[in-house]
Amino acid sequence: MKAAGLPIHGTCDPAFSSVRDAFAANFEEGMEVGACCAVFVEGRKVVDLWGGYTDETSSVEWSRDTIVNLMSVAKGVASLSIHRLVSQGKLELDEPIARYWPEFAKNGKDRILVRHALDHRAGIPIIEDPLWSGAVYDWDAMIRALEAQTPIFPVGQQPAYHTVTMSFLLGELVRRVTGDSLGSYFKREIAEPLELDYWLGLPESEHSRCARFIPWTGYNNRTGNGDGPPELLIKAWQQFDPANDDGYNSAQFRSAQIPGVSGHGNARAIAKLYAGLALGGTLDGHQIIPQDALMRATELQWEDEEPVLTHDYRMGLGFTLNSKDAYMGPNAEAFGHVGAGGSTGFADPVAHVGFSYGMNRMYPTRDNGPRARRLIEATYASLEGSA
Repeated sequence: MKAAGLPIHGTCDPAFSSVRDAFAANFEEGMEVGACCAVFVEGRKVVDLWGGYTDETSSVEWSRDTIVNLMSVAKGVASLSIHRLVSQGKLELDEPIARYWPEFAKNGKDRILVRHALDHRAGIPIIEDPLWSGAVYDWDAMIRALEAQTPIFPVGQQPAYHTVTMSFLLGELVRRVTGDSLGSYFKREIAEPLELDYWLGLPESEHSRCARFIPWTGYNNRTGNGDGPPELLIKAWQQFDPANDDGYNSAQFRSAQIPGVSGHGNARAIAKLYAGLALGGTLDGHQIIPQDALMRATELQWEDEEPVLTHDYRMGLGFTLNSKDAYMGPNAEAFGHVGAGGSTGFADPVAHVGFSYGMNRMYPTRDNGPRARRLIEATYASLEGSA
């Protein structure tokens, strides 16, 4: 399909035509450069749309195989990998991280449990001693810095979004118990069996398919007055060097193992993954995770406005639950993760929906924004209409 004057393509079940209309409206109102959206219901793909352009020059249309940085959508994917390892008996949620990573125990971190690395209560949302710009690309440097870090919040008590440090906490746990990077483990255990076009650490051979990510130039907090980001968020990102490495579009970023931040893929892949989780953890005969492990992963751990993003979240063990600042439709049981700028992926185990939306132009809002909300609302309106 192609809308008049708009490069919008893909497939859409007639019962979900309102999702296609919502997707087109986001472009018509000037909110998009390029985007993709996919919806699965009962494990069946009912929406698979893509449109617009891969960069602001509008010279290359977004294609079926275009992939994009989905930002912290990766945190849900990385956490799923940890829960799979727990189900395989290679990790235990209530064991100290130091059991698997002995050097981590220094400076009061011996009481930090594996579950705290998942639910953002490890107490180390930032690395306090500033490293050089670009240190985030040096795995060993980040691991040594975490080993030296002292918790800045009470362990297991204060929620504080581990924006960047979560990547290295989870990634090092995977490396210690499997010998692989988290990205390699995810690819072998989950992505390849399900044929998901989503990568935690993008091979150079795939870079040419990437849409160019377009960051916002300002910051909007809860009041929308354009004030700067919170101090903790600034510190959380201080190891990046966007001025010198072309930010999120550098080859270095795309290939990096920063598995809670630098996931690249498309909505089709993430919606399919969550479609399986919406059905209890199995899709097309492939068990992603046992149902009891999934239920444990999505139990509410805390509900609060945390101090790093200053977002109002309901948090499971690595998955954000349907929240004020992470909108996932009408059912409180929905879970997944949103990414900075608007990208979204979630499972709704009540409606048996897997949903994802990705884009290359970030939207300056504290939640997943009006574009995703419009698509989600159209999805549920379609479900009601087809009932």
